[in-house]
Amino acid sequence: METVTIIELTRDCEVVQIPHGNKVTLPRGTAVDITQSLGGSYTLRTSAGLFRVASQDTDAIGLTPNAPPVGALSPAASAEISEQQIWDTLKTCFDPEIPVNIVDLGLVYEMQLTKLPAGNSRVDVRMTLTAPGCGMGPSIAGDAQQKLLMLDGMEEATVEIVWDPPWHQSMISPEGRRALGLE
Repeated sequence: METVTIIELTRDCEVVQIPHGNKVTLPRGTAVDITQSLGGSYTLRTSAGLFRVASQDTDAIGLTPNAPPVGALSPAASAEISEQQIWDTLKTCFDPEIPVNIVDLGLVYEMQLTKLPAGNSRVDVRMTLTAPGCGMGPSIAGDAQQKLLMLDGMEEATVEIVWDPPWHQSMISPEGRRALGLE
């Protein structure tokens, strides 16, 4: 039997409704339980449904906001960004309903890192979603963009949602398949 720990929000908190993607505010005192905590964001269950709370708002559920994502550089480090840092950062982004990162789900179709004339970098990411009707697309893409912009030396980051080719389960990496129990 699964134990559910109910907590109350300590303040009003802006969240994203799953799967519709609508931004709403849950009032202070709302009873929630955490159903998923991956990549610095949390999926909350309330009597009204599922909601995603971003890492900067985790204080509302009694947690300390997370540190910068894996791959972020310290201010003293070089501003040279590698493709590996980009991939590592994208692996900290999750669909709030699926416990596998967007890279291992096969949602990231293309990543292009460009050095800008001033010395900083720009990254362009093309990704898809598991279903065209998923309202969480802007939230997932926004999370990826925000984390990429946190990398020292990253000046610009765009994350575009595309639908061609259509996503299917064969795009899931072996690590993702294991995490989902598909192997």
